Amino acid sequence: MKNNIKNMTLTAMFLAIGMVLPIFTGQIPQIGNMLLPMHLPVFLCTLVCGWKYGLPMAFVLPLFRSTVFGMPPMYPIALAMAFELAAYAFVAGFLYERSRWQCLKALYGCLLAAMAAGRAVWGTAQFVLLGIGGNAFTFQAFIGGALLNAVPGIVLQLILVPAIMMALDRTKLVPFKRAAEKAQRPAAN
Repeated sequence: MKNNIKNMTLTAMFLAIGMVLPIFTGQIPQIGNMLLPMHLPVFLCTLVCGWKYGLPMAFVLPLFRSTVFGMPPMYPIALAMAFELAAYAFVAGFLYERSRWQCLKALYGCLLAAMAAGRAVWGTAQFVLLGIGGNAFTFQAFIGGALLNAVPGIVLQLILVPAIMMALDRTKLVPFKRAAEKAQRPAAN
């Protein structure tokens, strides 16, 4: 029970960070779009609290932010982002939770897999949403939006998320779990 309350509180904190962080980068939309500020709290929430907390937070974040601040626009951007961020949270959290060792190498593997899956989900969501609206979502638009424009944000995520997780491990606030520790844990968390 105590762990659930802690995870719910941390999830609310990451949601609040996800709401506020884009304000700092959104003053110049081109920079905000490239740095992907809502992705950072999603990855951190998922890695710290687990995918069961990260997934709902990730799905709600862009929808809530669109409702409160009007950015990103609800259709199609916030809707597509909701599915994209939820995919990040599920894949990163699910893989990281089941990693034999929770270490820097496993963290990078989970992040890269989640980034690939999230971008594929984003492209699929954009294709469906724009198709419903009678518009086309081309492969060039996918490459531009998912890869080329996102390179600075991807690099930032690959630097900051592991750095923060390493700092949390060193301070023992969120220590990496080793294979031996996992074997000793009771089956029901």
